[in-house]
Amino acid sequence: MSSGSSSRYEDLLDIQQLLARYAVTITQGDIDGVVSVFTPDGTYSAFGDTYTLDLFPDLVAAAPKGLFLTGTPVLDIDGDTATGTQPLCFIDHSTHDMRIGYYSDTLVRTEDGWRLRTRRMTFIRRNGNHDSGIPHAFERTRQ
Repeated sequence: MSSGSSSRYEDLLDIQQLLARYAVTITQGDIDGVVSVFTPDGTYSAFGDTYTLDLFPDLVAAAPKGLFLTGTPVLDIDGDTATGTQPLCFIDHSTHDMRIGYYSDTLVRTEDGWRLRTRRMTFIRRNGNHDSGIPHAFERTRQ
């Protein structure tokens, strides 16, 4: 799909809907929905590591459950690629404790529309630090 077939506004709306789909599907525990917003070679980075799509089911299963409340992303679209930053407030369903931070994304236009290529989480700590989280917070279950 060529960038010539859509306007900047259509691209903005399409990407915003893609990122909303990420937040809704992960909130609902819909692993297939989460995977569907990424390119086949897509990755998610947090907790001191980068995870490929084959690890997403275990990663989502191990993650705390709750509401992923995202804000409007700031996007820089350049033809068939884009970068963006999107604020996140995660609210744990059982304690209502919050984690805050933001995603840093790279996106690409595919035959199926816009998809995330990379999504990196940065947490904002009470002390003001911005970091990727505690290394090894997620134990891999692969052999």
